[in-house]
Amino acid sequence: MVMQKFKTRNIDFVTRTQNSFARQNFMDRLEASLHNVGAGSVEIRLPYDEGLTQQHGYFHGGVIGSIADSAGGYAAFTLMAKTDSVLTVEYKLNIMAPAKGEMLIACGQVLRPGRRVTVCRADVYSVDDGNKTLCATMLGTFMVLPDTSDEKA
Repeated sequence: MVMQKFKTRNIDFVTRTQNSFARQNFMDRLEASLHNVGAGSVEIRLPYDEGLTQQHGYFHGGVIGSIADSAGGYAAFTLMAKTDSVLTVEYKLNIMAPAKGEMLIACGQVLRPGRRVTVCRADVYSVDDGNKTLCATMLGTFMVLPDTSDEKA
């Protein structure tokens, strides 16, 4: 994937993104962690836990979708003004291979930023015995919430 260069609207976007992710109770519950925050891109890592699997022992599709959604949303969030927030409008997830191994890595990337909506993709890789395999791709649309706090009301 060709990485585009994006102009940020908030000089402190890395810290703001990290702080927002730290308030994500669901990501915390999954033990997911945020890595490699850049302008228009983020990476989320999720370690294997038997409680996150389906009946065959693979990561559950809902877990794959959750980290893909968050990776896309946070990629969009990195380009927003410090007074704006983000919400998912929709996403489509294609699971292409069983997600097995010791970790999932979701790489979110902005494809097209906009004033009202931003389109992103997230590629999700499973890491098994040190080998990375693309297991899913998400295409999502994320809404800019102007002048909306990212913190709980």
